[in-house]
Amino acid sequence: MTNYIHPTAIIGAGTQLGHNSVIQDDVKIGTNCRIGSGVVIHPGTVIGNSVRIDDNTVIGKLPMKAALSAVTTDQTLDPCVIEDDCMVGAMVVIYRGCRVGKKVMVADMASIRENVEVGEYTIIGRGVTIENKVKVGSRCKLETEAYITALSEIGDGCFIAPEVTFTNDNFLGRTKDRFKYHKGVTMKKGARIGANVTVLPGLTLGEDALVAAGSVVTKDVPARKIVLGSPARIWRDVPTDQLLENQ
Repeated sequence: MTNYIHPTAIIGAGTQLGHNSVIQDDVKIGTNCRIGSGVVIHPGTVIGNSVRIDDNTVIGKLPMKAALSAVTTDQTLDPCVIEDDCMVGAMVVIYRGCRVGKKVMVADMASIRENVEVGEYTIIGRGVTIENKVKVGSRCKLETEAYITALSEIGDGCFIAPEVTFTNDNFLGRTKDRFKYHKGVTMKKGARIGANVTVLPGLTLGEDALVAAGSVVTKDVPARKIVLGSPARIWRDVPTDQLLENQ
């Protein structure tokens, strides 16, 4: 059992590699990292200090473009960057053109596409999918199996419960008009979403808004309001002691 390390790769002092890992050309890995077995790190990737990457994870993968893709384009992507003190679980795929901030945790089997930025101290849960052209703020929590569609933006301090689904196409793939209106979901600072919520395309959840579990959001949600139901309607104000500014 051996590792393949390209001659141009740079690996810092104290970094440990498991078995059968592949470190490709121009990869830079910082000091005191722990790289598991079967890990593949694609060309140009930059990994900071004290980063843990678990078994069978792929970092810096190039995207595939389907013939009918509406969002993926042919482009030159910057190298994938994973900053200091991050933890990346097993069987995770993080694409080229993605930047992961300091002290982020990405749990097992998550997928983070190209042109994505993840802010520091954020938690990406098990099996979460973040599609391309998404920005996730700092100190967010995205729980198990949440789906973040392309062209979305999540502000600092947001919470997304398990099985939440964002959408970005009101035309469901039909007619050329859909290309004019493609837009993901915007969550402002401190917004929260309960389990099994679906949010329709192009909507905005205001600062400290809260969407109750099981709701279907069909309209923008005002700041500091709780909405619930299908379609979601305003129920009441978010309690003052739950506002992000009071934590």
